[in-house]
Amino acid sequence: MALKWMPSTTKLTLALTVIAVLSGLGMAYELQRIGQVQAFNNAIRAGKTPDTDKQSFEAKFAVAYWLAKNERYKEATLLFNQLLGKADAKQRAIIQHNLGNIFFLRGLAINGSNMTVRDEAEYLLNQAKNAYVLALKTDNSHWGTRHNLDRVLIMLPGTPTPGVGESDTPGLIMGGIPVGLP
Repeated sequence: MALKWMPSTTKLTLALTVIAVLSGLGMAYELQRIGQVQAFNNAIRAGKTPDTDKQSFEAKFAVAYWLAKNERYKEATLLFNQLLGKADAKQRAIIQHNLGNIFFLRGLAINGSNMTVRDEAEYLLNQAKNAYVLALKTDNSHWGTRHNLDRVLIMLPGTPTPGVGESDTPGLIMGGIPVGLP
């Protein structure tokens, strides 16, 4: 009584037919998915809502990006902040960069001599600086973020040195103390 270790030709043909059918179904699914991805990308490029993957990270990011492009900064900021929890490190850096750009643009748009306007512009520029710093802490390879951070730092007023008042010579207040006291 010998053991048969090789399947019969019928079993082999059936197994190969099942593999071929499954491969064909997988290929059909992948071709359909490629078409969906191309339609998604075309809709995003055109600034339209995509028909597929409406709840995906990419779709929400694209909506936030287009809102920011159309100067609807508050809605874009809210959507970008919602995406931060779902993003990986590189995506968080990109989101922080875009948030920095939004604050930067809003700070640049404010002008005037009113103190409250100046304070609001300074606040927005500080928010932009903080967003750019967070983006660089997450991913230090983006040169655009570094460039924008440099521009924001140039525009922000310098922090005053402690002890420097309105006089030209710091430390003048202490100048009346006699030398040699214990």
